[in-house]
Amino acid sequence: MCGIVGIVGAEDVADRLLDGLKRLEYRGYDSAGIATDHDGGIERRRASGKLVNLARELAAHPLPGTTGIAHTRWATHGGPTTNNAHPHATEEVAVVHNGIIENFKPLRDELIARGRVFTSETDTEVVAHLISEKVEAGIDPVGAVREVLPRLHGAFALAILFRKHPELLIGARLGSPLVVGHGDGETYLGSDALALAPLTQRIAYLDEGDWVVCTADGAQVYDRDNHPVERAITISGVTGELISKGNHRHYMLKEIYEQPIVVAQTLRSYLQRMEERVTLPIPEFDLSSIKRVTIVACGTSFYAGMVAKYWFEQFARVPVDLDVASEFRYRAPVMEPGGLALFISQSGETADTLAALRHARSEAQTIAVVVNVPTSSMAREADLLLPTHAGPEIGVASTKAFTCQLAVLAALAANLARAKGKLKPGEERDIVRHLAEAPAALNGALAYDEAIQAMAGVVAGARDVLYLGRGTDYPLALEGALKLKEISYIHAEGYAAGEMKHGPIALIDENVPVIVIAPSGPLFDKTVSNMQEVQARGGKVVLISDYDGIQAAGENCVATITMPKVHPLIAPLVYAVPVQLLAYHVAVAKGTDVDQPRNLAKSVTVE
Repeated sequence: MCGIVGIVGAEDVADRLLDGLKRLEYRGYDSAGIATDHDGGIERRRASGKLVNLARELAAHPLPGTTGIAHTRWATHGGPTTNNAHPHATEEVAVVHNGIIENFKPLRDELIARGRVFTSETDTEVVAHLISEKVEAGIDPVGAVREVLPRLHGAFALAILFRKHPELLIGARLGSPLVVGHGDGETYLGSDALALAPLTQRIAYLDEGDWVVCTADGAQVYDRDNHPVERAITISGVTGELISKGNHRHYMLKEIYEQPIVVAQTLRSYLQRMEERVTLPIPEFDLSSIKRVTIVACGTSFYAGMVAKYWFEQFARVPVDLDVASEFRYRAPVMEPGGLALFISQSGETADTLAALRHARSEAQTIAVVVNVPTSSMAREADLLLPTHAGPEIGVASTKAFTCQLAVLAALAANLARAKGKLKPGEERDIVRHLAEAPAALNGALAYDEAIQAMAGVVAGARDVLYLGRGTDYPLALEGALKLKEISYIHAEGYAAGEMKHGPIALIDENVPVIVIAPSGPLFDKTVSNMQEVQARGGKVVLISDYDGIQAAGENCVATITMPKVHPLIAPLVYAVPVQLLAYHVAVAKGTDVDQPRNLAKSVTVE
């Protein structure tokens, strides 16, 4: 998390740096700042809070300079104050940083003992002082950075500005993403291609351990051993149109409504409609020898993995382990050589998941990655890359990335089942047909948006909300609760419906809405019996089901949400829509910041 933009060129850069930060604000919005190299000195403008506060500061105190760095922050070390806002600077250098310098405390103590004075509580400031010491001792900027980088432990992306060298920017990455943009007489640094979209689409992705020297004429990349290397320039394809709100009030709502088209785009890569077969991006990839699958992810992606566990075991009869990425390495998991380790991430840069991936690699696992950014660190380290095609997701609460992940995981489950001899040709044809119906079913679910908005008041006034589901609806109950927590700040929990009577039922009274996700089918009657247990104790039930389910069990509910009747395979994709819309409309009713909820950021690149 945190966002970085840098420009070295021939024209004033402050306005364009600010525009780049606007595109990165989903990465963090606790504070922001810009530094430029101007008239023989480094000038800074910083502000706590959202980016609009920095914009006001720049309007009041314009910032000239043709070389500059900028940052929007998600606070780690030190509170979200102006003093802790990046860039951090000495008289000689300014630095912006994404990640965590894990050994900053001994470095800080060492620097203080040598008389260096710190003005912030951040880990980043030690980088500025370490480099500044070298420069003050007469070492040139490139040499100074080369000497300092090995001393930094942890995960970081850095952009560094030098007072005496206004023609120069230096960047570095270790564990956090950083890209180089190539322009006409200008060179750029950014946390991702999205930040640089208005400036250039000619992007080079730095590898792990790379650092780069940027001038207006171009960039020279060095690897972790300080050898000059070439990194391929690619066309990013990211445009301003992709990251606009269009006619929608919030990015989140726009992204909810994009789900039919992006799921269709995603499935196009995995379905052979004419042959009625599922496929993989690497068709010859052999899954037949896989005896166990380990799924690792965080947050919403973890819930997609929970759904996949049901599918893999049901269709392919392959056992699945499922882990939260932040816990995975620390429980010393037993991984038999030859297993498939499957990692799910929207950004492909999530620090916990990336570290888990590298651990699995060391345990002789085949690595598969479901990811929305095909140029990300996880994507580049995968044996089997399974891209989603959701496009940029700006709203911090994930929506379209989740349903695209589910689409890919369903296709992977079918491929695995066929490879294991568990899928007959007729069954494969049925799976293709059902998956092909998903975009239309998602459209059908969106048709109930106004009805969901009308009943959002049932939930908006609550202090606590419970979600219930069985089978693949259980992960959706967890996801619905997460969405509500993230953007409305209402305490919410998801439970397997059968577990309600084993403790959580003690929470039920007339002030606790209970959202029940129960499409008609084999598990419907059992879920309804749990729902009736809630109603018998005065709980207010909101039932999400299809027409048949609503007719059978909706009579005593305070509200119902009717979904299209769909095959159980695609039900998790379709039923994601009402829990997303419910959370959205409750948040709007409460007046919270839907796209940038407090304390959160989109891409979590620290552990």
